[in-house]
Amino acid sequence: MSVIARLLTTFLCTCLSLAAHGEKLRIVTEPWAPYVYEENGTAKGLDYETTAIVFQRLGIEVQWQFLPWKRCLAMLETGQADGALDIFHSDQRDGTLLYPNEPLSDVEFVMFYANQRPHPFKRLNELKGLTIGTSPGYLYSDDFSNSTLFNREPAPTHEANFGKLLLGRIDLLITDKRVGQHLLDSLGLRDQVSQNPTVISRQSQYLAVRRNAGMDLLVQRFGAELKRFKREPAYAQLSAKYGAEPALPPVRSSSTRESEKTVEQQESSAH
Repeated sequence: MSVIARLLTTFLCTCLSLAAHGEKLRIVTEPWAPYVYEENGTAKGLDYETTAIVFQRLGIEVQWQFLPWKRCLAMLETGQADGALDIFHSDQRDGTLLYPNEPLSDVEFVMFYANQRPHPFKRLNELKGLTIGTSPGYLYSDDFSNSTLFNREPAPTHEANFGKLLLGRIDLLITDKRVGQHLLDSLGLRDQVSQNPTVISRQSQYLAVRRNAGMDLLVQRFGAELKRFKREPAYAQLSAKYGAEPALPPVRSSSTRESEKTVEQQESSAH
């Protein structure tokens, strides 16, 4: 039996085993609109709907859970979840997680400020003494995470971060551009909060699964089917529905940069 045939047999046995025991693939994620979120009890979003279509084509049933990101990571570590949606690639997690070759989407981390207290900047070294709102469990760019020039203060939700920004408890907050823009609309804050154009980092988002039996082929088949779907008109319609821009090439690794280079350059980070 060829290697491919053995892998296909392993994958088929894994799927049949799940079905025989009435089990579903357990996927966790944090609400991260417009990529993945719930509205009136219905799961939505560009990456959620894309993933659901791909798994449907593969004949795999999925059990979804929407939780705070730190809890999602904890469930992955303890085996309470089989995978996570919209996770960034991290070398530290390669020993426990498998990533497909095809990303779901790309994000750009930017900063938002209250219009009454603007803090314009082009480089991180211009933020000396400020407090930046972050999200627990998120790994940002090395330059941002390791800087001693400013303070980082987490909030339990993205909405809470915007609330702290309006109250003056933080000076800026960092989040993905499309997520931030979506929140400005959903929270009705367009006349109170603005986005700084400087891009802190860019990264690709994936569906990642734990390294278990049969999962390596599952990841390969998921990536192949995802790539196929993204070439179809149905994906273009889905992208337009959620205001997605053309995907950027995936960022593979971090690079050392000189101190005078701007923070617009690409680097590795992890959600």
